[in-house]
Amino acid sequence: MILLNVSFGIYAFLPQGWIFMIVIILIECLSASFLLSKKWKNKKIYTAITVSNLISGIFGIIGSMILNGGWWLVVWFPWVSSNEVNGFKGLAVFYAIAFIFTLLIEGTVNCLMLKKDYSKPQIIKTTIIVNTISYTLGTLAMYSYSF
Repeated sequence: MILLNVSFGIYAFLPQGWIFMIVIILIECLSASFLLSKKWKNKKIYTAITVSNLISGIFGIIGSMILNGGWWLVVWFPWVSSNEVNGFKGLAVFYAIAFIFTLLIEGTVNCLMLKKDYSKPQIIKTTIIVNTISYTLGTLAMYSYSF
C-alpha cells in the first residue's frame, strides 16, 4: 500500500491524514472540555484547543522545514518508514522534543485564551493530559496501521 513507507508529511495531504488530524483535535477538544468544565461540549474550550493546535501545527511545519532543508512535516509527526524503524533512538528523542514544544505552544495559547474562566494550573494540567492522550492514541493508531 502506498501509505506504508512515507512520512506523515505526505500522508497529511491525503483525505485520511486530514481525518486523522481532525479526530486528534476532536479528542483534545472533548477531553479538555470535560476536564475543565465537566461538560463534553464547551465552545470556548473547543475554540482554544483548535486554535492552539493550528498554531502548534504551523510551528511544526516551519520547524520541519528548517530541520529538513525545506521539506515540510517530514519529521513533525513521522509516518513509519525504514528511517524511523532503523533510527528509533533518534525518533524517540525527536518525539520527546516535539511533545515538549507542543505543550509549550499549546499551553501558552490555551492560557491566553482561557485565563478569564480557568486558573493557569488547571489549563496547564489539562493541556498536558489531553496531549498525552492524543499523542498516545495517535501514535498507537498510526504505528498499528503501519505494521
